[in-house]
Amino acid sequence: MPRYALRIEYDGGPFSGWQRQKEHPSVQGAIEAALAKLEPDVPAIAAAGRTDAGVHALGQIAHCDLAGDWSPFRLSEALNFHLKPAPVAIVACAHVGDDFHARFSAIARRYMFRLISRRAPLVHDRTNAWRVAHALDPDAMQAGADRLIGTHDFTTFRSTMCQAKSPVKTLDELRIETLPYPGGTEYRFHVRARSFLHNQVRSFVGTLERVGAGSWTPDDVSAALAATDRAACGPVCPPGGLYLADVSYRVDPFAP
Repeated sequence: MPRYALRIEYDGGPFSGWQRQKEHPSVQGAIEAALAKLEPDVPAIAAAGRTDAGVHALGQIAHCDLAGDWSPFRLSEALNFHLKPAPVAIVACAHVGDDFHARFSAIARRYMFRLISRRAPLVHDRTNAWRVAHALDPDAMQAGADRLIGTHDFTTFRSTMCQAKSPVKTLDELRIETLPYPGGTEYRFHVRARSFLHNQVRSFVGTLERVGAGSWTPDDVSAALAATDRAACGPVCPPGGLYLADVSYRVDPFAP
């Protein structure tokens, strides 16, 4: 069966997450329903990462196996037609070899979190960013973020429901970008690693927001990390500001 890689963009607000569920809408379920309109008995698709309810994607990668030999352009056009009106789009499609696996072939994943500091409520971004009403110190947040770079036991920053076998992960990047925003400031947290623990990025951002607000210091971040205790974590921020931004492979499946 020919295998196809899909780059997918979606608004996670209406969904219970990526993973298919019997009684709740999911991104995987929406795409598989669209595939079923093209071919019967399509095997389940596999994705690079399972995003939680309310989490968005700019560059989720999945792969599917089909019976027909579709041109990538025709397949993406057909899927986008059948996905309407769900807020899901196939932005790229490519033939790949049988040895390509969206999850297991990935060598890095990058998340982006949007945090907006302003007094006024958000209107257009109300479900796509986290708003705080107080000012934040970006330099202090970056200093705290720097304490998390490298290979560590991240028990403090993972959900108690995390199913990963080990809490040890290598964090390659945690960079905070500052942008102007109407009536305030937007902070974008760019986070990159080979793989992540459940709720790890949201735990990072919630903790670093406390540093930016002056309630924590960068030394407190180091102490929380060293504690390897979930109770030492700062607040876990809401999911609406989190985006799966990109997934990297040794060979780009969408390269011309």
